[in-house]
Amino acid sequence: MIVFEPGKVVPAGNMYFIYGDGGTGKTSLSKLFKGNKAVLTFDGSYNALADTTDTTVIAFDNTDAPNLQRLVWRSVNKLINEEKYDFIMLDNVTALQNWVLENIDGASKDGRQNYQKLQLWFRDLGMLLRSSKKTVLATAHQIDNGSNGLDGKGRFEADMNAKTFNGFTAPFDVVGRIYKKDGQRLIDLDTENGNHAKNRLDERTLIKAEELFEPAEEEK
Repeated sequence: MIVFEPGKVVPAGNMYFIYGDGGTGKTSLSKLFKGNKAVLTFDGSYNALADTTDTTVIAFDNTDAPNLQRLVWRSVNKLINEEKYDFIMLDNVTALQNWVLENIDGASKDGRQNYQKLQLWFRDLGMLLRSSKKTVLATAHQIDNGSNGLDGKGRFEADMNAKTFNGFTAPFDVVGRIYKKDGQRLIDLDTENGNHAKNRLDERTLIKAEELFEPAEEEK
Protein backbone atom coordinates (compact mmCIF):
# COMPACT_ATOMS: atom_id res chain seq x y z
CA MET A 1 0.00 0.00 0.00
CA ILE A 2 1.22 3.49 -0.88
CA VAL A 3 -0.07 6.57 0.93
CA PHE A 4 0.28 9.99 -0.70
CA GLU A 5 -0.24 13.09 1.36
CA PRO A 6 -2.56 15.74 -0.15
CA GLY A 7 -0.85 17.51 -3.02
CA LYS A 8 2.03 15.00 -3.08
CA VAL A 9 0.73 12.29 -5.41
CA VAL A 10 3.64 11.00 -7.51
CA PRO A 11 2.50 9.90 -10.99
CA ALA A 12 3.43 6.38 -12.06
CA GLY A 13 4.63 5.62 -15.57
CA ASN A 14 1.98 5.80 -18.28
CA MET A 15 0.44 2.52 -19.40
CA TYR A 16 -0.89 1.86 -22.91
CA PHE A 17 -2.97 -1.07 -24.20
CA ILE A 18 -3.34 -1.19 -27.99
CA TYR A 19 -5.26 -3.85 -29.90
CA GLY A 20 -5.83 -4.30 -33.60
CA ASP A 21 -5.80 -6.55 -36.62
CA GLY A 22 -2.70 -8.33 -37.86
CA GLY A 23 -0.39 -6.16 -39.95
CA THR A 24 -1.38 -2.86 -38.35
CA GLY A 25 2.06 -2.40 -36.77
CA LYS A 26 1.37 -3.14 -33.12
CA THR A 27 4.83 -4.59 -32.43
CA SER A 28 6.65 -1.70 -34.09
CA LEU A 29 4.90 0.82 -31.80
CA SER A 30 7.74 0.23 -29.35
CA LYS A 31 10.10 1.95 -31.80
CA LEU A 32 8.27 5.23 -31.18
CA PHE A 33 9.42 5.38 -27.55
CA LYS A 34 12.76 7.06 -26.93
CA GLY A 35 14.81 5.19 -24.35
CA ASN A 36 16.01 1.72 -23.40
CA LYS A 37 13.29 -0.86 -23.96
CA ALA A 38 12.50 -4.47 -23.13
CA VAL A 39 9.93 -6.42 -25.14
CA LEU A 40 8.37 -9.70 -24.03
CA THR A 41 6.84 -11.30 -27.10
CA PHE A 42 4.47 -14.28 -27.11
CA ASP A 43 3.69 -14.87 -30.77
CA GLY A 44 7.07 -14.94 -32.54
CA SER A 45 6.57 -11.55 -34.20
CA TYR A 46 9.95 -10.14 -33.15
CA ASN A 47 11.22 -9.78 -36.76
CA ALA A 48 9.73 -6.28 -36.70
CA LEU A 49 12.36 -5.38 -34.08
CA ALA A 50 15.37 -6.81 -35.94
CA ASP A 51 16.67 -3.35 -36.89
CA THR A 52 16.57 -1.92 -33.34
CA THR A 53 19.65 -1.16 -31.23
CA ASP A 54 17.92 0.00 -28.04
CA THR A 55 15.63 -2.97 -27.37
CA THR A 56 16.09 -6.20 -25.43
CA VAL A 57 13.74 -8.89 -26.78
CA ILE A 58 12.59 -11.84 -24.69
CA ALA A 59 10.78 -14.27 -27.00
CA PHE A 60 8.71 -17.04 -25.42
CA ASP A 61 7.87 -20.15 -27.42
CA ASN A 62 6.27 -23.59 -27.05
CA THR A 63 9.14 -24.89 -24.94
CA ASP A 64 8.32 -22.25 -22.30
CA ALA A 65 4.57 -22.88 -22.32
CA PRO A 66 4.33 -25.32 -19.38
CA ASN A 67 6.03 -22.82 -17.03
CA LEU A 68 4.89 -19.62 -18.70
CA GLN A 69 3.23 -17.93 -15.72
CA ARG A 70 6.34 -18.35 -13.57
CA LEU A 71 8.69 -17.29 -16.37
CA VAL A 72 6.67 -14.17 -17.21
CA TRP A 73 6.37 -13.15 -13.58
CA ARG A 74 10.10 -13.61 -13.00
CA SER A 75 11.00 -11.74 -16.20
CA VAL A 76 8.75 -8.78 -15.45
CA ASN A 77 10.06 -8.50 -11.90
CA LYS A 78 13.65 -8.58 -13.18
CA LEU A 79 12.94 -5.85 -15.75
CA ILE A 80 11.24 -3.69 -13.13
CA ASN A 81 14.36 -3.84 -10.98
CA GLU A 82 16.70 -3.07 -13.90
CA GLU A 83 17.20 0.69 -13.82
CA LYS A 84 18.47 0.79 -17.39
CA TYR A 85 15.01 0.01 -18.80
CA ASP A 86 12.56 2.87 -19.22
CA PHE A 87 9.92 0.89 -21.12
CA ILE A 88 8.38 -2.59 -20.88
CA MET A 89 6.24 -4.08 -23.62
CA LEU A 90 4.11 -7.25 -23.60
CA ASP A 91 3.51 -8.07 -27.24
CA ASN A 92 0.32 -9.98 -27.91
CA VAL A 93 -1.34 -10.73 -24.60
CA THR A 94 -3.98 -12.61 -26.61
CA ALA A 95 -1.39 -15.34 -27.16
CA LEU A 96 -0.26 -15.04 -23.53
CA GLN A 97 -3.85 -15.45 -22.34
CA ASN A 98 -4.37 -18.58 -24.42
CA TRP A 99 -1.20 -20.19 -23.10
CA VAL A 100 -2.01 -19.34 -19.50
CA LEU A 101 -5.56 -20.67 -19.83
CA GLU A 102 -4.26 -23.93 -21.29
CA ASN A 103 -1.93 -24.33 -18.30
CA ILE A 104 -4.75 -23.61 -15.86
CA ASP A 105 -7.03 -26.07 -17.65
CA GLY A 106 -4.36 -28.74 -17.49
CA ALA A 107 -3.74 -28.30 -13.75
CA SER A 108 -7.33 -27.82 -12.63
CA LYS A 109 -9.83 -30.40 -11.44
CA ASP A 110 -12.69 -27.91 -11.50
CA GLY A 111 -13.11 -26.31 -14.91
CA ARG A 112 -15.68 -23.86 -13.56
CA GLN A 113 -13.00 -21.93 -11.69
CA ASN A 114 -10.48 -21.73 -14.53
CA TYR A 115 -11.57 -18.40 -15.94
CA GLN A 116 -11.62 -16.88 -12.48
CA LYS A 117 -8.01 -17.98 -11.97
CA LEU A 118 -7.15 -16.53 -15.39
CA GLN A 119 -8.74 -13.19 -14.48
CA LEU A 120 -6.93 -13.00 -11.14
CA TRP A 121 -3.55 -13.80 -12.68
CA PHE A 122 -3.92 -11.07 -15.31
CA ARG A 123 -5.24 -8.60 -12.73
CA ASP A 124 -2.14 -9.17 -10.61
CA LEU A 125 0.09 -8.85 -13.69
CA GLY A 126 -1.49 -5.49 -14.55
CA MET A 127 -0.94 -4.21 -11.01
CA LEU A 128 2.67 -5.47 -11.06
CA LEU A 129 3.30 -3.50 -14.24
CA ARG A 130 1.72 -0.42 -12.66
CA SER A 131 4.09 -0.73 -9.71
CA SER A 132 7.08 -0.61 -12.08
CA LYS A 133 6.84 3.19 -12.48
CA LYS A 134 7.99 2.60 -16.08
CA THR A 135 6.18 3.25 -19.34
CA VAL A 136 4.26 0.09 -20.25
CA LEU A 137 2.79 -0.99 -23.58
CA ALA A 138 0.69 -4.13 -24.07
CA THR A 139 -0.79 -5.27 -27.37
CA ALA A 140 -3.51 -7.73 -28.34
CA HIS A 141 -5.38 -8.98 -31.38
CA GLN A 142 -8.87 -7.66 -32.07
CA ILE A 143 -12.27 -9.23 -32.51
CA ASP A 144 -14.53 -7.84 -35.22
CA ASN A 145 -18.14 -8.37 -34.14
CA GLY A 146 -19.49 -7.07 -37.44
CA SER A 147 -21.97 -4.26 -37.88
CA ASN A 148 -23.83 -3.56 -34.66
CA GLY A 149 -26.93 -1.54 -35.44
CA LEU A 150 -27.09 1.20 -38.05
CA ASP A 151 -24.07 3.14 -36.83
CA GLY A 152 -21.67 0.20 -36.41
CA LYS A 153 -20.62 1.33 -32.93
CA GLY A 154 -19.19 -1.24 -30.56
CA ARG A 155 -17.93 -3.35 -33.42
CA PHE A 156 -14.36 -3.97 -32.20
CA GLU A 157 -12.88 -5.29 -28.98
CA ALA A 158 -9.66 -6.89 -27.78
CA ASP A 159 -9.45 -10.65 -28.31
CA MET A 160 -9.51 -11.52 -24.60
CA ASN A 161 -11.98 -12.93 -22.13
CA ALA A 162 -14.05 -9.91 -21.08
CA LYS A 163 -13.41 -10.11 -17.33
CA THR A 164 -9.74 -10.89 -17.91
CA PHE A 165 -9.48 -7.81 -20.12
CA ASN A 166 -11.18 -5.64 -17.51
CA GLY A 167 -8.97 -6.89 -14.71
CA PHE A 168 -5.75 -6.51 -16.69
CA THR A 169 -6.45 -3.08 -18.20
CA ALA A 170 -7.93 -1.46 -15.09
CA PRO A 171 -4.63 0.30 -14.21
CA PHE A 172 -3.89 1.25 -17.83
CA ASP A 173 -4.20 4.92 -18.76
CA VAL A 174 -4.85 4.42 -22.46
CA VAL A 175 -6.78 1.71 -24.30
CA GLY A 176 -7.13 2.08 -28.04
CA ARG A 177 -7.66 0.30 -31.34
CA ILE A 178 -5.02 0.67 -34.07
CA TYR A 179 -6.10 0.47 -37.71
CA LYS A 180 -5.04 1.66 -41.15
CA LYS A 181 -6.92 4.20 -43.25
CA ASP A 182 -5.78 6.05 -46.37
CA GLY A 183 -2.21 4.89 -45.84
CA GLN A 184 -2.05 6.11 -42.22
CA ARG A 185 -1.99 4.20 -38.96
CA LEU A 186 -4.57 5.63 -36.58
CA ILE A 187 -5.51 4.82 -32.98
CA ASP A 188 -9.11 5.22 -31.84
CA LEU A 189 -9.37 6.33 -28.19
CA ASP A 190 -13.00 7.41 -28.27
CA THR A 191 -15.14 5.65 -25.65
CA GLU A 192 -18.30 6.93 -27.34
CA ASN A 193 -17.60 4.76 -30.39
CA GLY A 194 -18.52 1.78 -28.24
CA ASN A 195 -15.25 -0.09 -28.82
CA HIS A 196 -12.78 -0.89 -26.05
CA ALA A 197 -11.22 2.54 -25.53
CA LYS A 198 -10.20 5.10 -22.93
CA ASN A 199 -7.75 7.97 -22.53
CA ARG A 200 -7.04 9.22 -19.03
CA LEU A 201 -3.99 11.24 -20.07
CA ASP A 202 -5.59 13.97 -22.19
CA GLU A 203 -8.68 14.80 -24.25
CA ARG A 204 -7.62 13.25 -27.56
CA THR A 205 -10.02 10.70 -29.05
CA LEU A 206 -8.24 9.91 -32.34
CA ILE A 207 -4.49 10.10 -32.91
CA LYS A 208 -1.90 9.07 -35.46
CA ALA A 209 0.06 6.04 -34.29
CA GLU A 210 3.30 8.02 -34.18
CA GLU A 211 1.71 10.37 -31.63
CA LEU A 212 1.00 7.62 -29.09
CA PHE A 213 3.73 8.56 -26.62
CA GLU A 214 3.61 12.30 -27.33
CA PRO A 215 1.71 14.62 -24.96
CA ALA A 216 -1.22 16.49 -26.41
CA GLU A 217 -0.39 19.99 -27.58
CA GLU A 218 -1.87 22.72 -25.44
CA GLU A 219 -4.51 24.82 -27.13
CA LYS A 220 -3.37 28.34 -27.93
